[in-house]
Amino acid sequence: MNNFMKTVMGMGAMTDKVIATDFLVSTKAGIRNLAFAITETTTPELRAGLREELRNAVITHEQITNFMIERGIYHPYDLSEQLQVDLQITETALKLSESAQK
Repeated sequence: MNNFMKTVMGMGAMTDKVIATDFLVSTKAGIRNLAFAITETTTPELRAGLREELRNAVITHEQITNFMIERGIYHPYDLSEQLQVDLQITETALKLSESAQK
């Protein structure tokens, strides 16, 4: 088994945090991109389709946020606690990156 897989397997809960955080950030980017696309679209049918995708993305964002709050991964009301979680996630991501490069 390569070093990257050993590292990932040994970081179960932390990799869950990294994955959930990445999913949340990606969903936020998708929401921004959909909102921008809606403003640039001239076809009413396409605009309606994009609005539906935007609604779905916002629902997904809420579900991910709730998942992370329930598991103590995301602390939107306690910035000092969130900073500690973010630092842990960053450290884990760096370790995963280093392992993947070896």
